Amino acid sequence: MTVLKTYARLWTDDLDRALPLLEELTGEEPHLRLAFHAVALAAVGDFLVIAGPPAERAKYAHASATVVVDDLDALQSRLAGAGATVTTPVTAGPTGRFLYARHADGAEIEYVEWTPGLAARVLPAP
Repeated sequence: MTVLKTYARLWTDDLDRALPLLEELTGEEPHLRLAFHAVALAAVGDFLVIAGPPAERAKYAHASATVVVDDLDALQSRLAGAGATVTTPVTAGPTGRFLYARHADGAEIEYVEWTPGLAARVLPAP
């Protein structure tokens, strides 16, 4: 199991107002933009911007980062071995599969295994 990318999560009321500065700072356009339930998400550089009404954003605020891995099943074994608790089981999403886990130290992370097409488009070739 390998970590492929880590995103810092940014919370905003308005995605379109948040993106121009991040595009300027990173020198990149968003490589991912989608709606998920009642929030909108965009990834630019190493930022994952989550926008929507505060009550909707709060549903995801327990995780401090989003981490893309190459093998979610292998990750679960590692998490269990390290005393972590899966708080949201593996679930299909628009970018692939994800889970949320609370590490033994209390940190909460969203882990995602992207679809092969998305991984090939966003990640540098090995």
